[in-house]
Amino acid sequence: MDALDAEGSTGGAGRAPGPPGALLTAARLFAAQVLRGQAQVTFLPSAVAGAVFCVALSAAGWEYGLYALVGTAVGTATARLLGVDHDRVSTGLEGFNACLTALCFAVFLGARHLSTALLAAAGCVVVTVVTAAVVRLLGTWGLPSLTLPYCLLASAATIAAPGFRHVWHGGESTAALATAATGSTALQPADAVRGFFAGFAQIFFMPQWYVGALLLLGLLVAGPRAAAVASLGSAVGTATAWALGAPAAQIADGTTGYNSVLVALALCGVFLPVRAATLAYALVGAATATVLGPAVAALFAPSGGHAFTWPFVLTTFVFLAAAKSFPALARSGVPRPGRGDTVTP
Repeated sequence: MDALDAEGSTGGAGRAPGPPGALLTAARLFAAQVLRGQAQVTFLPSAVAGAVFCVALSAAGWEYGLYALVGTAVGTATARLLGVDHDRVSTGLEGFNACLTALCFAVFLGARHLSTALLAAAGCVVVTVVTAAVVRLLGTWGLPSLTLPYCLLASAATIAAPGFRHVWHGGESTAALATAATGSTALQPADAVRGFFAGFAQIFFMPQWYVGALLLLGLLVAGPRAAAVASLGSAVGTATAWALGAPAAQIADGTTGYNSVLVALALCGVFLPVRAATLAYALVGAATATVLGPAVAALFAPSGGHAFTWPFVLTTFVFLAAAKSFPALARSGVPRPGRGDTVTP
């Protein structure tokens, strides 16, 4: 897999292979780009991490692993056909929004329906177009696209789906008025541990703690520092939710912590340098995203209540824009290579 990572980055070296060899090289290059696309959900341009992520999602159900892999492939292939910058495609930046889009359709519309598979494929094509538009628009302000393209498409699709009988297989619409939280707030140690790991899994819509453990393993394989920052983000999200009185069941299934994982990664090591000041800043952002989660869910309640990664996107935008006014956050260090979307602190 290390060789696959290297070949996917350089496009191969040495004398040109013959037709069969050229086809094999092209296939390996595309495979590396697809696997990196899955890993880029957590800012990792690593085919190794992408392979571990694929195994993790398959542990939740083979159909989810398949949707994620094929969705990433469709998004990557679409970007290649449209002539998107080679560096973006090679590092997986054109795959992660498609990965999440395909999983969104699988989870909310039913993975085993033909209509879902067809819509997921179409959605992965459309999200590639949306990504190009978002990158172009946000580049004006020096902000990264993050998962905004996926959030826009996922929100639109889940809001519209109940209006189409050939698409919606969930019975009555899930639209409802926002209500106060219910359920016990007494958090048992076992629930806290499950919530810590499930926070990683919920990034991909999965509630199983063991899926989250495998995803964390993928982060650890790609880089111990990234795994440590992500772990702190998950811990802060869990602690913030508990301190504010979130229902224990929501903490245990990871729904209160997954946005905090992404915010911590984005603000410490990806878009800002890795140092003590940025780590503290990132953890404040992680706590903020945890608080923002129920607000976004309540805002979307009349249309189903799906927050997706909106809290992560909104929190990261605000904290990155603000970081330009705080020289201490960018005084030393170099951001870890990852997303091709760059910002100027």
